Amino acid sequence: MTAPGTRAEAPAEDTDDLDVEEALALVRDARRESREDGPDDDTGRAPGPDAPALGERSAERHRATSWPRARETAARAARSRARRTPVSVPLGDALGLVLAAPLDALTDLPSFDTSAMDGWAVAGPGPWQVREEGVLAGHAQPEPLTDGEAVRIATGARIPADTTAVLRSEHGRTDAQGRLHTTREILHGQDIRPRGQECRSGDQLLPVGTLVTPAVLGLAAAAGYDTVSVVPRPRAEVLVLGDELLTEGLPHDGLIRDALGPMLPSWLRALGAEVVAVRRIGDDAKALQRAVTRSEADLIVTTGGTASGPVDHVHPVLERVGAELLVDGVRVRPGHPMLLARTKDHQHLVGLPGNPLAAVSGLLTLAEPLLRTLAAHPAPEPYSLPLREAAQGHPHDTRLIPVVLRGDHAVPLHYNGPAMLRGIAAADALAVVPPGGTRQGEEAELLDLPWATAGIGVCFT
Repeated sequence: MTAPGTRAEAPAEDTDDLDVEEALALVRDARRESREDGPDDDTGRAPGPDAPALGERSAERHRATSWPRARETAARAARSRARRTPVSVPLGDALGLVLAAPLDALTDLPSFDTSAMDGWAVAGPGPWQVREEGVLAGHAQPEPLTDGEAVRIATGARIPADTTAVLRSEHGRTDAQGRLHTTREILHGQDIRPRGQECRSGDQLLPVGTLVTPAVLGLAAAAGYDTVSVVPRPRAEVLVLGDELLTEGLPHDGLIRDALGPMLPSWLRALGAEVVAVRRIGDDAKALQRAVTRSEADLIVTTGGTASGPVDHVHPVLERVGAELLVDGVRVRPGHPMLLARTKDHQHLVGLPGNPLAAVSGLLTLAEPLLRTLAAHPAPEPYSLPLREAAQGHPHDTRLIPVVLRGDHAVPLHYNGPAMLRGIAAADALAVVPPGGTRQGEEAELLDLPWATAGIGVCFT
C-alpha cells in the first residue's frame, strides 16, 4: 500500500537487461542527481578510487529502499525487539513517557465530601445563625451542624456532617442580628463535591499505553501516586565522524564547523530519547569499531561516512562487527545514503549522511520511527496540506522540503539543499514531495517537527 502523500513507485529496474539508450538515460539521471545533491549527498567529499562507477551508482539507486518502506522497516525492526522492562519513576521524571501499567485509583476522589465554593455550609432552611469559627481546607473534620446553623467554609474544606448545601459568598447576606439569608433559591447538595464523585478506590483511571502529559501527572498525584510504571526512554549515543570538523570558531584551512554535534542530541531528546553520550571519532575506523562494540545504547547514531569514499568507514565496520543491514540507502533526497543496521539483539545503528539537512532527513526517516516504537508512542496521524507554490520533485526519489504553515497552506522554503540548515531552522514541518514533484495547490503529506507541534515531547535538557 502506498503511504499518504506519496505516489506508487515503479518496480526496480534490472540494469542487466537495459539497452544502450536506457543505460545512457540512467547515466544522465545519475549526473543530474550528482549536480542537484552533491557527491553522494553526504559530506561533500569526492568519491574515492573504489567508489562505484556512475552507472553502477544509478543501479544502486534503484535497489535502495523506498522512503515509505524505510520508515516501516525502522518501526518494525524496533517492534520485533522491543521487549523492554518497565521502570518505576517519580512523577517529576515521567513527562512524555508511556504508562506500562494501568493507573488505578488508590483512593476515592475526592476522598471526603468537600466544598466546591467559598461561602457557608448551611443546615436546614434559612435564615441561619452563623458560627464564629470558620472551616478551612486542610483541617480536621469540623463539628456537625444543626438545623438553622451555618459556618463559613473555604473551597476544598471538609463538609461538616448534616450539611444541607453550600451557599456561595455572593448569594448570601447577613442582617443586623447577624443571621444569614440567601438571595436566591438553594438546592439540597448544592456546591458540595461528594466523596467518590470522580472515582472510587480501585477504578481504572487510565490504561496501559497512555502518554504521560501534565494532566496525567496531576491525576496521578491526586489519586495518591508518588511514582508511576512507564516504558523507559530509549538510550541513544551519537558518534560524530570526520577529521574536517571544528568544534569552535570560524571555518578555516579546509576545516568546517560541526553542525551535527550540537544539533543531534537536542533533536534526539525532542524525539523522546535519553542521550547517554556524544563522542567525536574522526575518520578512524578502529575507533569507530570500538565505539560501536562497546556501546550499551539502544540506538547508535553516526554522522557521515555512509557513502563509498576513502574514509567512509561505516559499512566496513558494520560488516566486521557482524551487523545485520536492514536499510542500505533510501530513495529520498536529501539523505539518500542513510542506513539502518541491527548491531546487537537489542541495539540498532542509524547511519546519517554528513550534510546537515540530509542528516535531518535520516533522523525523521529512520531514527524517529525506531525511537517512537521503542518508547511505545503511537504513530502520528498523517495529514496533508496544499502547497502554496509548486515543489520540484526528483525524477525517481521522494523529496523532503522544509515548509512553514500559513493558515490552511504550507509554504516551501528555498534554502533546502543537503548542506543547508537555514530552511529547516525556520520550518514548521517537512513536506513529502513524491517523485515528479507537486503542483501549486496540490496537497502534500507533512511531517511535523517535534518542537513545532507544542507537544510535551519537546525536551532539550
